[in-house]
Amino acid sequence: MSASLRNVAIIAHVDHGKTTLVDQLFRQSGTFRDNQRVEERAMDSNDLEKERGITILAKCTSVEWEGTRINIVDTPGHADFGGEVERILSMVDGVILLVDSSEGAMPQTKFVTGKALALGLKPIVVVNKIDRPDGRASEVLDEVFDLFVSLGANDEQLDFPVLYASGRNGYASDDIEAREGTLTPLFQKIVEHVPSPEADFDGPFKFLVTLLDRDNFLGRILTGKVQSGTIKVNGPIHALDNDGKIVETGRASKLMAFQGLERIPVEEARAGDIISMAGLTVATVSNTICDPSVTEPLHAQPIDPPTLSMRFAVNDSPFAGREGTKVTSRMIRDRLEREAESNVAIKITEAEDKDSFEVAGRGELQLGVLIETMRREGFELGISRPRVLFTEDENGNRMEPYETVVIDVDDEFAGTVVEKVAMRKGEMTDMRPSGGGKTRITFSAPSRGLIGYHGEFLSDTRGTGIMNRLFEKYGPYKGKIEGRANGVLISNGTGEAVGYALNMLEDRGILFVKPQEKLYEGMIIGENAKPDDLEVNPMKSKQLTNFRSTGKDDAIRLTPPKVMTLEQAIAYIDNDEMVEVTPLNIRLRKALLDPNERKKAGRKKEV
Repeated sequence: MSASLRNVAIIAHVDHGKTTLVDQLFRQSGTFRDNQRVEERAMDSNDLEKERGITILAKCTSVEWEGTRINIVDTPGHADFGGEVERILSMVDGVILLVDSSEGAMPQTKFVTGKALALGLKPIVVVNKIDRPDGRASEVLDEVFDLFVSLGANDEQLDFPVLYASGRNGYASDDIEAREGTLTPLFQKIVEHVPSPEADFDGPFKFLVTLLDRDNFLGRILTGKVQSGTIKVNGPIHALDNDGKIVETGRASKLMAFQGLERIPVEEARAGDIISMAGLTVATVSNTICDPSVTEPLHAQPIDPPTLSMRFAVNDSPFAGREGTKVTSRMIRDRLEREAESNVAIKITEAEDKDSFEVAGRGELQLGVLIETMRREGFELGISRPRVLFTEDENGNRMEPYETVVIDVDDEFAGTVVEKVAMRKGEMTDMRPSGGGKTRITFSAPSRGLIGYHGEFLSDTRGTGIMNRLFEKYGPYKGKIEGRANGVLISNGTGEAVGYALNMLEDRGILFVKPQEKLYEGMIIGENAKPDDLEVNPMKSKQLTNFRSTGKDDAIRLTPPKVMTLEQAIAYIDNDEMVEVTPLNIRLRKALLDPNERKKAGRKKEV
């Protein structure tokens, strides 16, 4: 059976076309009927994935091609979701490396390729978007080869097959000039080049959990690859942790294989199959599910440690409990523990006050997606500014995380970007023209300096710049980095914002609120034009008199307020500030709402 089975992952940098290519593989393999209505990027099923146009969760699927079943895993392209990619690679036998014909090898390409090569997987390289007018396929192929050499690929891995494709238009070819056709050459390369799974049919049943999902009817669903043996429905099993301790014992109440976008029930699964299993209530990611006679667990891939953390606190603002249904620390703890179970790149620790939790992850995007998901589920939270996680070397010196930053900008903005990144203690390691009046600049910069920079970067480059970041290493502590240059405008009372007062405050800076918006004492309502924080009264109304004068009663014209997204708000706040997140609103506030408490804390800090 395993001779007609292939397990393959599609890996690439974000936006290089993985999910679109999988859509076309579905269509051309006959998984979808000709008249079947299917959404674009069908694999991105999560609401946030559809809105942002990115893959967040790794997903398994399966297609049939000329008698061979091909299990395909679509992986995330963002470095923040790298934990998903690392686990997935342990259950496939080959990878399709997708590279954009214009952008070439990007930071995440390097990250995922390094992980795949280290596991001994042999890649098929697909130069995608070959029809782009700014494509440079030959140069990109040279870049990929150089990347493989720098990552220590062996001779077999360096002898990779190459295809030129357009995932959107559904064709692939050996010919660099091809601009039409089908994906048949890609199917052929998968069958010829990806080895069938090494299957030990006679050994005891062993299965390593790589993905965890939940179903309202079946409970926990564990997904992974059967490494040896056979399992039948209701067969006895137990779960072992990495140390070989028994986590729980039970039965495989349901077995499911993948067919297109759906899971279909099967009666048995054999070595080499990628399946989902229900029946256990405690077993989690990286546990080994096996026959009760097995005592040695399978080796689970180690995951790179988190580099960034945020504090998730119970919402203690005056508006707490008005907009959300899940507001207690117990509910927040349960939800975060559930997240940490399925997402191994996240670590949760409870603070001493029991009302807040330190959540550590890979980056601002990963934690931002978690907060947005919780917000939509009805949670109210107070979120702190992100902070990086420091370590110490063997001599006791403080070390901090560094990131490789690859920036593509129009030539005219290159000087501004270099200056701004240098202010944030970043060092330029490479600068070269990338064609079409653009420059590609590579920096090595401390993660601490990059927090909150993305919004400023987009302003500096008029929205045309593209910035990609990837964890590089832990390096020496770079000293103090200047934070936000401006102070904030703080409401000195509770009530509704009044247009007359906001009109008077416009000279003071940029406003974040509109008339009739409900405010409370200590809430941030705008950015001060000066470096200091300023307490203001946004609820002051015009004094009524019997006198009238020409021109004084003209309609007030306010500049539209600056409305921040969740990520922008988290990046904007300072260390003494928080973001209040509810299902209906995102508000900025001071951590200490009382002005006297803030003054006391400020004096203590100075001392």
